[in-house]
Amino acid sequence: MSTVIRGLREALVLFVVAAVVIGVAVGVWVAVSGGDFTHRLGVAFLLVGAVLGMTGDLTLSRIGMLPARSSFGLAPEREDAGGGRVLTGVGIFLFVSLPLIAVGVLLIS
Repeated sequence: MSTVIRGLREALVLFVVAAVVIGVAVGVWVAVSGGDFTHRLGVAFLLVGAVLGMTGDLTLSRIGMLPARSSFGLAPEREDAGGGRVLTGVGIFLFVSLPLIAVGVLLIS
């Protein structure tokens, strides 16, 4: 049960950090060029949610390192080497990316 709580806590932290970064970035965007804050915030939530959904499990970074690791005779990176993370790629998609996308859709409509 503690792993579930740690995973949900990690998802909440990732969601809040993403929301704060998105809010600051959109605030700067609106301050520089003007426009509607809410619509741009929704678009930014959609984009960040989609990017996190595609890259949340670090697969792309592992694929990029395969030739370098093999040229030095090293084995591929282990799947369970998450750096202390509890959530897998599926967990990041379900508990971080989908809520970001849902908030973006609600803000746009």
